[in-house]
Amino acid sequence: MVRQRLVALVRKEFQQILRDPRTLAITFLIPVVQLFLLGYTATSDVRNVPLVLFDQDRGPAARRLIDAYRAADYFRFAYDVGSELELRSVIEDGGARAGIIIPPDYSARVSAGETARVAFVLDGSDPNVASTSLAAAVLIGQAHSTQLIVDRLARQGLASKFQPAVEVRTQVWYNPDLRSAFFMVPALIGMILQMLTSMLTATSIVRERERGTIEQLIVTPIRPWELTVGKIVPYVLIALFDTVEVLVVGTLWFGVPIRGSLGLLMALTSLFLVTSLGLGLLISTVSKTQQEAMMLAWFTMLPTIFLSGFFFPLAAMPPFLQLVSRAVPLRYFLIIIRSILLKGTGAATLIDEILALAAFGLALMTVAALRFRKRLD
Repeated sequence: MVRQRLVALVRKEFQQILRDPRTLAITFLIPVVQLFLLGYTATSDVRNVPLVLFDQDRGPAARRLIDAYRAADYFRFAYDVGSELELRSVIEDGGARAGIIIPPDYSARVSAGETARVAFVLDGSDPNVASTSLAAAVLIGQAHSTQLIVDRLARQGLASKFQPAVEVRTQVWYNPDLRSAFFMVPALIGMILQMLTSMLTATSIVRERERGTIEQLIVTPIRPWELTVGKIVPYVLIALFDTVEVLVVGTLWFGVPIRGSLGLLMALTSLFLVTSLGLGLLISTVSKTQQEAMMLAWFTMLPTIFLSGFFFPLAAMPPFLQLVSRAVPLRYFLIIIRSILLKGTGAATLIDEILALAAFGLALMTVAALRFRKRLD
């Protein structure tokens, strides 16, 4: 009997979904569209920063310095001005984010073996771009300075005696090219799935009430937990299809690797979906209208994104917010999906995150089932 009731409820929910082909099409298209949009825009890479040049020297040494900055893909020379006033005006107008000022005696000092000073001006209104540009400018300048010293010693026949005091050999694991897409695309999968599934289920019971079909459920012998399961099963299947869809696009288009077990990833994704669907179902049980349910779903998404480590590292947050973030299920799923895709991590390493998601899923589903009452409010 229980199985028959569940099958009938799942069939009924599928029929309601299929009656609205536009919503169904949006359900399958939104994840891909969001992945393309956010995959390109939600990036921490700083490249081609527009640079304004004020070269008062115009000598060969100055040209070599300019070529050193041009060779790196961090900067793009956008303006060549004739005064510091023009340089300031270009930066203030937003035409450039940085400026380099080469003094008139730069080539003469370099040729004489003296210390030549160059001014590098940064627009600090965007700290992310400014900090990356500052680090890149210093490194390029240091590398060029080292090359000048080597050339100077070579002219004196002493190049063989030049040895650096420290040599640091770096190795970058899991993401050798330091592509932000490898970090952001897995997180986008989690964010898209939570947003999509919680909003879909947030309107499920409210829709029954607004359409007047809740009375039909009330007169049936269906139990609260059966209604809960019957409501989420169709959306779990839709969300799993969206997961495969986003993974295929992320792998083939953005080149994100899948180094771990795909079966483990799908299993843990299903566990996360139970959590996000349970949250949406809980919102549905406390809302009076579909509009209210949608607003509550959006309200929960904003802190979830900022406190899950999606944009900002958790270690950089104040201790209080780090503690609050432990109540965000997406935090644990982001660790899981990034670890499986990029590092090939197994279940044994992710046991804490798995237990946390299981606890959240059980708690949310239990509360959602208890919130449902077989009576009209």
